[in-house]
Amino acid sequence: LGILQGLVVGLPSTSAFARVFQFGMRLGMRSYTIGSAWWQSDCGPYWGHNAVLRLEPFIKHCQLPLLSESGEVERHILSHDQIEAALMRAAGYHVRVVPREDLGWEENPPTLLEFMRRDLRWCQGNMQYWRFLLLPNLRPVSRYQLVLAILMFIGSPAWIGLLVLATFALVTCDDPATIMRADAGSALLTWVLVMWFSPKIGGALDVLLSAEERRAFGGAGRFTVNFVIETIYSIILCPILWISHTIFLFGLLFNREIRWMGQVRDDHAVPLTLALHDLWPQTLVGCASLGLVLASQPWALPYIFLLAGGPALSAFFATVTAWPALGGLAVRLGIGRVPEETVTPEDLLELALPAIKSESRPPLTRSV
Repeated sequence: LGILQGLVVGLPSTSAFARVFQFGMRLGMRSYTIGSAWWQSDCGPYWGHNAVLRLEPFIKHCQLPLLSESGEVERHILSHDQIEAALMRAAGYHVRVVPREDLGWEENPPTLLEFMRRDLRWCQGNMQYWRFLLLPNLRPVSRYQLVLAILMFIGSPAWIGLLVLATFALVTCDDPATIMRADAGSALLTWVLVMWFSPKIGGALDVLLSAEERRAFGGAGRFTVNFVIETIYSIILCPILWISHTIFLFGLLFNREIRWMGQVRDDHAVPLTLALHDLWPQTLVGCASLGLVLASQPWALPYIFLLAGGPALSAFFATVTAWPALGGLAVRLGIGRVPEETVTPEDLLELALPAIKSESRPPLTRSV
């Protein structure tokens, strides 16, 4: 066994943005990873510093090469963990994922802008993976994981292309029936939404069908409200990120790159002016699409809102979800509540996290 990986679990946070994100990640990662750990078996993924176990073979076999091209300075891989998993498996050691949520925690970015900075670093790093697809001795599953990591971001321009084409088609058509059948369109939309949310739906059912899990998440009522909030949150967030990826990938064609940057993980406010400065492309695309559809085919507004609503609201969304007051209110109301806020592991009690209430029931003392 070369690498043992647990589920990625976010630390209890006082940021509204991070709380809702971590709640959704908890549900989606649980069911998704149980499935992927089954079919990937001993050729599992690796998520970086969250490893439970890394042995001496990691140092021996997972040394990452520097990337260089003619006339260019050597560069590091900015999203390194999947390559390390592939190299470890190529060396004959197992890479396993145990779908447990008590093997480690991490801090997530507290604001949308910080989240996007990390996301674009991953995007550039994943685009570097194509250089390693033909490395010798890689297992077929490892090659597939590298391809899948690339497709995670290449899919974003396809979504934005769908938004642009749909807007153009709606504005220029006389009769919507000429561009899509109503029955086929409704069936396709339903199927896409089910596929999109199925990991989180599976995680939600896992919680609701267990009395212990329901208590850990603060009760069935609070959990259900949080699930609805997170669903709306995801519908707003994802198109914002898709536009960000699309712009960044287009820039890569002209050698526009980013470097490894430190991140701010402490809670902080995001002024609206800063949000507009960083998110004006999303705001422009979203408002233009909604405005054109409203003027030409207003009946289609609810459908186009699924792709254009988030970008149109992006600056407002970034500012509001970063309000410290909203984060404090979310903690008090249990919005985005995770099990560690109900029964806190001893390791987290030692961190004295502000999001963990003093009345949380402590666990049994760990023997030494």
